[in-house]
Amino acid sequence: MSKKIGRNEPCWCGSGKKYKVCHSEFDRKLETLKSQGAVIPSHSIIKNAEQIQGIRESAKINIAVLDYISENIRSGISTEQIDRWVYEQTSARGAIPAPLNYEGFPKSVCTSINEQVCHGIPSEKDILKDGDIVNVDVSTIYKGYFSDSSRMFCLGSVSPEKKKLVEVTKQSLSVGLEQVKPWGLLGDMGQAIHDFARQNGYSVVREIGGHGVGLAFHEDPFVSYVSQRGTGMVMAPGMVFTIEPMLNMGTADVVLDGDNNWTVYTADGKPSAQWEIQVLVTEDGYEILAY
Repeated sequence: MSKKIGRNEPCWCGSGKKYKVCHSEFDRKLETLKSQGAVIPSHSIIKNAEQIQGIRESAKINIAVLDYISENIRSGISTEQIDRWVYEQTSARGAIPAPLNYEGFPKSVCTSINEQVCHGIPSEKDILKDGDIVNVDVSTIYKGYFSDSSRMFCLGSVSPEKKKLVEVTKQSLSVGLEQVKPWGLLGDMGQAIHDFARQNGYSVVREIGGHGVGLAFHEDPFVSYVSQRGTGMVMAPGMVFTIEPMLNMGTADVVLDGDNNWTVYTADGKPSAQWEIQVLVTEDGYEILAY
């Protein structure tokens, strides 16, 4: 926790309010949980009302871009075309695609097909085919605020097995959301999603998970979906993070593309699916910011 603040001093969150009417009680609650052995969030990842509104505005653009993809994606187009759409639609709204040049990533969006788990790089060579499932992962910077969400798309005559994988992965978000409660623990959500996936015959990727997001592309905490109840960081009001489990039809093991050092594949070549939403923890539950 930060150094002691006087009750009548400005709150550390930047709201401009006095500490005693802003986050004084919040900090007492965190200190109590910390004394009980809980992992508590740092002040740096708690958003104030102004920041939350900025993230909401960014998220509106993120949603609009994914809506555009939903209306136009089809068999026969390249993933490079999806990248162009994302760049054009994001730029037209006065925003910036967050992935572009992020740690060297060369494109504006991630497009992951079939056995690609995540971080697929758009290419003119990758043509979407009838029967493919594809994840389109859009992230946006608007006036300095970050949003992030992804959707799965089933193209044409997708096999029942792939359709079920996509549907169960989407359902797992709702299962996880039931555990998003102020002062609850991230591990409760992680285990709920993991149990649901296993009950449906799927494995959950261990190495890659969700993350804090809002003032930066990737913030604390790391959000695992192979965690255990009663563990993990406290979900305090003002935290913003993604829920984005990656479910595999086969083994949970994954491999990294050695040529581009970005694209992650299932180790056994079987399909993978992922949906991603961006969530704000509120005083009485949660708010879905981007989907």
